[in-house]
Amino acid sequence: MSQNILKTNCNVFNTWKPMWVVLLEDGIEFYKKKSDNSPKGMIPLKGSTLTSPCQDFGKRMFVFKITTTKQQDHFFQAAFLEERDAWVRDIKKAIKCIEGGQKFARKSTRRSIRLPETIDLGALYLSMKDTEKGIKELNLEKDKKIFNHCFTGNCVIDWLVSNQSVRNRQEGLMIASSLLNEGYLQPAGDMSKSAVDGTAENPFLDNPDAFYYFPDSGFFCEENSSDDDVILKEEFRGVIIKQGCLLKQGHRRKNWKVRKFILREDPAYLHYYDPAGAEDPLGAIHLRGCVVTSVESNSNGRKSEEENLFEIITADEVHYFLQAASPKERTEWIKAIQVASRTGK
Repeated sequence: MSQNILKTNCNVFNTWKPMWVVLLEDGIEFYKKKSDNSPKGMIPLKGSTLTSPCQDFGKRMFVFKITTTKQQDHFFQAAFLEERDAWVRDIKKAIKCIEGGQKFARKSTRRSIRLPETIDLGALYLSMKDTEKGIKELNLEKDKKIFNHCFTGNCVIDWLVSNQSVRNRQEGLMIASSLLNEGYLQPAGDMSKSAVDGTAENPFLDNPDAFYYFPDSGFFCEENSSDDDVILKEEFRGVIIKQGCLLKQGHRRKNWKVRKFILREDPAYLHYYDPAGAEDPLGAIHLRGCVVTSVESNSNGRKSEEENLFEIITADEVHYFLQAASPKERTEWIKAIQVASRTGK
């Protein structure tokens, strides 16, 4: 067993209790308290995957998730950004060592830096998106690709400094990294994506060649491609007006699976994704001219509010059955889809 112990108070989401967590060569042990002789549980790292940032819990920050080979999810929350990033780096390295048959040895990390208590990332994000005083979205070209609705890393730091949100560029780099890790910013292009994946010292780059975008901006990338590819990219030009997870009924098999849905307008499309975080959609529903209504699921014709089902019938008469978590959520989705079907091309 490795004696390299990561010291942090992480929260296990199913109990929301502080745990003493220890990173071993091949797994993670967690204890009720540091002085306990035996762990409350152990998570094997062989074959596991790590997701960070994890946004399964919207109101909690600095979250990461470990998914084992048995598809069991374990959620942890660090106290602050640098602490979470240190955990992620070490766990990724441990998994890589296991895959390569090497012994994991954790290097010492620099002292963690807490975000200032006055920083509200949500409010800062809204200021950055302000059409007049925020960061300007541009069409940038690199490596024969055109990145639409995005901006450079150094522009983000410039804005934070000029807006007096930070005292200097180093502090701006920390805040930008926090915005990136919490999903308020997204990487675009190989350089910024490589930094997020851990090949750079910092997840965010203060660099004119590192591109980023707002997740609901309608970002898309164009390159030398076939006509079919151009048509496909057209689907993603629309501005995101709503997103969230719903249950979707399969067409061939009448089973239900959780999917992440992103609703865009002009053009009006509802794309659905694997909620684990895949970049490419599993499918798309063209909403122009569609009909969307709540449905009665009971065989006797009585409406069942508990199931919160609704149906989308496309202009091509393809039927999609979806299930929301609550009546309010179903109503919100129906109204948003109705608006997109009327206004989006």
